Amino acid sequence: MDQETRWLTRYNEVKSFIETNHRNPSKHRIEEHDMLNWVKANRKALNAGKMKPERVGTFKQLLELMEVCKRKNQYE
Repeated sequence: MDQETRWLTRYNEVKSFIETNHRNPSKHRIEEHDMLNWVKANRKALNAGKMKPERVGTFKQLLELMEVCKRKNQYE
């Protein structure tokens, strides 16, 4: 499996997780750490200008979705 396929697979995994659970991957749940680390690594690459141009638009869509599903204060 090539790098692009692995990236897209992980992207789809994170996207479907957020759409299903209406929240972002949690740093407090071990089973969600892989997804969270993937997002953080890609956000760093994007901010450093090191992300492949063909991935930038796709990843920005994911960030917008994450912004919509930001965590809620449980006491509100």
